[in-house]
Amino acid sequence: MKAKNLIGIMQGRLLPPINSRIQAFPTDRWNEEFAIAKELGLDCIEFIFEGEDYEKHPLMNADGINQIRQIESQTGIKVLSVCADYFMDFPLHKVNCLEKSISVLRQLIANAAVLDVKDIIIPCVDNSKLSSPLEISNFKTSLDKCIPSTEKYGINLTLETDLSPEDFSDLLTRFNSPYIKVNYDIGNSASNGYNPEKEIETYGKWITDVHIKDRVYKGGTVPLSYGNADFNTVFNKLKKINFSGIFILQTARRDMGKEKETIKEYMNFIKKYLN
Repeated sequence: MKAKNLIGIMQGRLLPPINSRIQAFPTDRWNEEFAIAKELGLDCIEFIFEGEDYEKHPLMNADGINQIRQIESQTGIKVLSVCADYFMDFPLHKVNCLEKSISVLRQLIANAAVLDVKDIIIPCVDNSKLSSPLEISNFKTSLDKCIPSTEKYGINLTLETDLSPEDFSDLLTRFNSPYIKVNYDIGNSASNGYNPEKEIETYGKWITDVHIKDRVYKGGTVPLSYGNADFNTVFNKLKKINFSGIFILQTARRDMGKEKETIKEYMNFIKKYLN
């Protein structure tokens, strides 16, 4: 890892949950998190892009983008990555929504470029997991149609999957573009029972964005150190490959109303691995 990897937070984690959801775009309060992130010593916020009403998202209109830029300038907190959960509901490999999803992704790439976003994370897990060779083929075809936009604007399409290390590496090598990258989710790896040493050895050169979370094997998200994530191995392997990307806290929620205290605790937990 480089001397100081940037540490950020998944959007919404510094605010109370919306409708009891662990992760959601905080429509009415998203601008409040920048000042809180600055107070806590964070570097960036990974925006969430989701929902059928995606057109109302600040990333999808000029006024919203200008507002984000203004708050970035005021606080020094950047939006360097976008977690595009939209594509969990409208996957890029499902035939009933392919063309619309490709169009939305192209627009998101162009708009995110105005903010100097580096990574757009495409989740292929849960509802959007890649379950068959046909879905993998459809997914690659869809991304191939978006790669000219990523190369034009210099933005990575950063893939998050639950594929085995071998299958994920095979998928990555099918693309002929330096802008196809990997989001490594520590907790999801633990839940799937994968060996993090093997994962990072197999496709570590593609990793640009790491989600920090803990999960129990074949179970849900839990507070850091309460699950099966092997943080020591993960961070040691990332150091060995000189990982230079960003770390995003996508951690379990705890007591409502004590979001800042929770994130402070998590930051202290991971800093011992970064020193």
